[in-house]
Amino acid sequence: MKITKITVRRIAIPFTAGTRKTTPVKEEDKFNGASPNIDKMESLLVEVATDTGLIGWGEAFGHASNIVTYAALEHLVAPMFLGKDVANYEKDLYAAKRALHSFGGSGPMLYALSAVDIAIWDLKAQQAKQPLYKFLGGTTGKISLYASLVSYGNEPAKVRDNVLRTANAGFKKIKLHETTYAAIEAARNALPDDIELMVDVNCPWNLADATRKVTELKSLNLSWIEEPVWPPENCAQLAAIRQIGVPISAGENASGPEGFEQLFTTGAIDIAQPSVSKIGGITGMYDVCKRAEYHQVKVVPHCFYYGAGMVATAHFIAANMPETSLEIPFIELGDHLHPLNECPATYDLGDAFGLGFSPEPRILEKYTIARCIIRSK
Repeated sequence: MKITKITVRRIAIPFTAGTRKTTPVKEEDKFNGASPNIDKMESLLVEVATDTGLIGWGEAFGHASNIVTYAALEHLVAPMFLGKDVANYEKDLYAAKRALHSFGGSGPMLYALSAVDIAIWDLKAQQAKQPLYKFLGGTTGKISLYASLVSYGNEPAKVRDNVLRTANAGFKKIKLHETTYAAIEAARNALPDDIELMVDVNCPWNLADATRKVTELKSLNLSWIEEPVWPPENCAQLAAIRQIGVPISAGENASGPEGFEQLFTTGAIDIAQPSVSKIGGITGMYDVCKRAEYHQVKVVPHCFYYGAGMVATAHFIAANMPETSLEIPFIELGDHLHPLNECPATYDLGDAFGLGFSPEPRILEKYTIARCIIRSK
């Protein structure tokens, strides 16, 4: 089964989430998918076609910076796999990583490789006539999900209203993107005790501020606080904050699997959060999980996207950690690429071969903002 064509597509679908736009828009908010100031969610989809007629789908990170990964796919990464046999993928992936090593262990090159990797695993499972979760060794496609809310600008009333809306939708685990005690306390006080609450603060604090803030939040019985320090890869600071006694999660911004190794060996985190569309696809996820198992660190994948990467994460969880809930952005998209976009609290991946991801061409065309096709000569 040889790769004959790779299509790279940037799409942007409008969404609502009970948010109120604020002005002016801060520069950093343009690149944060959870920002209260954006009303469209981007995705970077990769479609890998083969000479057998099978098509595999992948998704690369990330949001408003997709233009950079798009260029990496178009000019460097995708051409490396044209004409290659899927059966030799491991060798070809190794060659691509060696060729691109001078660009670093993360960033657009690894994000681009992640999308290709997801598509290849989709193709392998389709060829084997199995859903991806079964191809990966799983027995059931039934999973639970946790709701990952956008930011409500630290407004306690809005946070309270939206966590109640989420709980009423059947979710037993909810993650906030707020940074103040008042906003987070409003959520905790509004929810029944049996609903877990997590907080992703998006790397805002130096060590002194993080120490004070996390100590203050300890009384709220959070399941974890995600990425409390800047820069996010400062393992020593994370390890220091962890001593406060609130579980610390991180990893979506790690510099490849080797970046997770540093988090593990320094005792920086309680929960590792690899992102399939950033860490090297399914192959990268297995690399991180193997390291995490050695260091006895729990893995809960990061998944704040809505395309093939979201579906791949669902399959990976079903196959390897069925007790873990899938993160899903709790937003109302203008159109859906997959039934998971409807934000169910539980889901069955079913028996479709591969990812089972086949978005309607009408929807893809409607929201495409850039597209390129790389063909074999």
